[in-house]
Amino acid sequence: MYKTYLQGSQDKATPVATMQTLGYAVFPTSIGHCGIAWSAAGLTGVQLPEQDQAATRARMAMRFPLCAESDPPPTVRQAINAVVALLQGTPREPMDLSDIVLDLDGIPPFHLRVYALTRRMAPGQTTTYGEMARELGEPGAARAVGQALGANPFAPVIPCHRILAADGRSGGFSAHGGASTKLRLLEIERAQFGGRGLFD
Repeated sequence: MYKTYLQGSQDKATPVATMQTLGYAVFPTSIGHCGIAWSAAGLTGVQLPEQDQAATRARMAMRFPLCAESDPPPTVRQAINAVVALLQGTPREPMDLSDIVLDLDGIPPFHLRVYALTRRMAPGQTTTYGEMARELGEPGAARAVGQALGANPFAPVIPCHRILAADGRSGGFSAHGGASTKLRLLEIERAQFGGRGLFD
């Protein structure tokens, strides 16, 4: 169950894994300062940049009020390096974040299914909310897919920016900057849609 007395990214309820968070850190990337938080079991949250470093730090403090900013352990440092590389468009083998361990305690079952399917998408690959719903075996659940992705506490490790509206438009995005941030991430990845470059 979600714990409603803790607020998460974009002011949504936070999974119980947040209560197990040991620390968080803020780190620079090519698109701004991101945040990352961790427990003994894995990452409990990732934060795309707010308008500046101070705002990202404030967001992390609000998301994880039961712990303090601290030096990340080696496994978290590796995750930070992977996020930095992805956001720079730097070739990496594999150039994805699917090997990063997440602490998913307390996330609803449908969201877990959406997130697992999303994590299978490689950089530059896109799909639509409707296609994802059909792949989940629930063709009428496009809106629910969108809601699950809107509550994603792990962007860009769970790459919700790769899910588009049916006509190739960006669709919603709950991170700071909204659709423009989503499009920037897709441009960094040289994203494809319908067999052609999304920005051709």
